[in-house]
Amino acid sequence: MKLLDFLKRERKKSASVAKERLQIIVAHQRTQRGQPDYMPLLEKELLEVIRRYVQIDDDAVNITLDSEDNCSVLELNVTLPRA
Repeated sequence: MKLLDFLKRERKKSASVAKERLQIIVAHQRTQRGQPDYMPLLEKELLEVIRRYVQIDDDAVNITLDSEDNCSVLELNVTLPRA
């Protein structure tokens, strides 16, 4: 029975999957607009430092730079693996 359920299940159309992926890419690029040129290098170096102590994936680090008036705030979120 499980084989029949597997064959009968509705699969997503490739166009809708491609659209979802494109939306993710566009959203990611919008967040990077207006950031200083050094941000990718800073993120790479921070990953290297963190990896000296803990093994993490590239997507485990989220870095944002917010600017208001004459103040900039660099926010770093790292998802660490459980010990």
